Amino acid sequence: MAFRLTLLRLVTVVGLSLLGFVSADDLTIYTDGALASGWENWSWSSDIDFAATDLFSGTSSISVNSSAYAALSVKLEGTFPDYAGLRFDIAGAQPDIQIFIQSTTDNSQSPSIPLSVLSNTVTVTEFTSLLINFNDLPELVGSDTWDRLTFQAGGNGAVYHLDNVVLVESIVITPEFLSAEPLANNIIAVTTKGDTVKVANQTTSVPVDAPAKSITYLILASSLAPGSLIITAGGTTFNHTLPAVQYGRLVTSVKTDISPLIYGVNFPTSASYIQHLGVTISRWGGNAVTAYNPSGDFTNAGNDWYFENRVSDDGSADDWLAWVGGAGSKTLLTVPALDWVSKDATSYSYPKSIYPDQQSFDPYNADAGDGLFPNGSYITPVPDQTRAYTPWNSTLAKSWLSGLKNKPDLIAIDNEIEIASNTHQDMHPDPIGYDEELSRVIEFSRAAKDALPNVLVAAPSTCSWWYYWTSMIGYTDNAAHYNIDFLPWFLAQMKDAEATYGKRLLDYLDIHYYFQPDTSANDAAAKALRLRMTRSLWDTTYVDESWVGSSPQNHQWNPTAVSLVPRFKTLIDINYPGTKLSISEWSSTNDQDTTGGLLTVDSLGIFGKYGVDSATYWATPDEQGPIGLAYWLYRGYGTYFGSSSAQVNLATPNPDTQGVYAGTEGGKLTLVIVNKDTEHISFDLSNIPTGSYFIRHFGGDAGAAKWQTTIALGSSDFIVIPAYTAVFLKQL
Repeated sequence: MAFRLTLLRLVTVVGLSLLGFVSADDLTIYTDGALASGWENWSWSSDIDFAATDLFSGTSSISVNSSAYAALSVKLEGTFPDYAGLRFDIAGAQPDIQIFIQSTTDNSQSPSIPLSVLSNTVTVTEFTSLLINFNDLPELVGSDTWDRLTFQAGGNGAVYHLDNVVLVESIVITPEFLSAEPLANNIIAVTTKGDTVKVANQTTSVPVDAPAKSITYLILASSLAPGSLIITAGGTTFNHTLPAVQYGRLVTSVKTDISPLIYGVNFPTSASYIQHLGVTISRWGGNAVTAYNPSGDFTNAGNDWYFENRVSDDGSADDWLAWVGGAGSKTLLTVPALDWVSKDATSYSYPKSIYPDQQSFDPYNADAGDGLFPNGSYITPVPDQTRAYTPWNSTLAKSWLSGLKNKPDLIAIDNEIEIASNTHQDMHPDPIGYDEELSRVIEFSRAAKDALPNVLVAAPSTCSWWYYWTSMIGYTDNAAHYNIDFLPWFLAQMKDAEATYGKRLLDYLDIHYYFQPDTSANDAAAKALRLRMTRSLWDTTYVDESWVGSSPQNHQWNPTAVSLVPRFKTLIDINYPGTKLSISEWSSTNDQDTTGGLLTVDSLGIFGKYGVDSATYWATPDEQGPIGLAYWLYRGYGTYFGSSSAQVNLATPNPDTQGVYAGTEGGKLTLVIVNKDTEHISFDLSNIPTGSYFIRHFGGDAGAAKWQTTIALGSSDFIVIPAYTAVFLKQL
């Protein structure tokens, strides 16, 4: 079938030329001769002529000669909170200046915008007209106290002219057609950048917090069908080939509960972040928490940053528990379990004055070294721990936890301590083996359970595949424990500990999982690999495309296939039934690429389908980036994927390039389909009710942006998902 759609009725909003035009609602700062009424000159260390006639548009301009770091600065008697942007004309030899906006009421300031970001072709002989769109500066949205504008010179000073400086009430941008793609059963999704494209009988969506793109949904009179689809829009032609359907069937009667705690992150940025993305559990974790001292909120990131003490980036753990819990998220608090914590906010372990021969030093503190000799070996002798640390033990941990005003839901016993002799070599230089790690988990878990009887404990937060099976000591440690791999041994020992102490000391087996294949090239082949390596989470037939698939170092069955979730579910059933599975660190390998977002969509679907009990992404996804969009797809703004996973049977499944996940809740269906391919896919899925659906999606030709609307699904026998796109459907 060949189908041609020409969008003849598109009426674009034509953009006004902003050059030299002032509307009634604009606020003039300078036009000719002097600052406009209400504006004051707050400049410093600059020669300024507000009536220069050597170069001008109109009758005069502003001539500015600023010394190093001096500025032209003007202040309004009042505020300018509601303007869309700043327009100005500038001339000069590409002057080195930065522009920023301030509030003299609360001393807040916008980011500085280098002139070179706006234009790198400013010349001395004529004016260049420039526009700063305040929508690109989220800090300027919502404040009502902005009253000062500054053009500040760099270290070499700046000489230039300004004219026609105006705060504009609105910015109209002629739309640019980015894509026009088939979607679902009978929809054409036209994506533009700029103002909304207006079409008769259309729905236009610009979701809150979305990137600066809008999408217009056109409802076709008939369903899409396999064959050629040609769409002409705004003078641009988009060619698509719609493939034959893949057949599938949803069985909603076969379902399993989805743990709500799989939609977690580490260190969310704010209460609104939690609510916008629907974050269900938040983790206080990472290398720095191993040295966290609640008496002062000091910490030390170890070899992540020159073994330097500092104040915790997230402040007090107790305060963090309060605001995170208040935002609606469960909390996972990591408790230090080594012998030392940071004593202050300024000390460090490897001062140059004592260890002058080191590989590198902190560029911001030239005396703080990295603890390595130039050849990469560890500095010896080991530093005196009291230089940076103060003693810590389970008694102090129990006292701290007992005194918390805000109680965590889960506690992790430290973070990746199996590699502490590397990450925290100054604190614990000796390799940690099976027995020491077990002993510390039991000791600190008992302290936690004594302090907080209802808390659940997660451990041992093992860093990676290699250390699931052995210790930093190496295979001699395995041999000393009957050649049993570490985590199976650990589970069995924790089962024995329950019998010994009369209560369960391990509620969640906690691991960290980082995909091992190398996708750093981020070319087409790397992206395809990134998207198919999610099979390592569940597929017992998938041989890992990394060193894991060729050099297994464990005593497990089928050792070249990770099959992470089924493997650990089985190990739990064998060694300590009833223990839950937590993955408190995992990531996409590229948080900035759309494929990273699609991988995250696929992974969250897999976690729900295969029964992961808790998962927190490392570290904090950008709310509007690809990973944030994956969370938004499943949970954004109070619209959630179903609480039970329904069975999906596909006649020709292809997990390399697609994932289909169904859920139910309250008798209503939810569906997520992720197309990991560079071509469109289509499905004929039986048992999908027709009727009204809420739809969300991101990706496609327009890139990582997000959209949503309500559609009427008239048929499920031809559902199209565009290339590189994830779609969420919820029955209304």
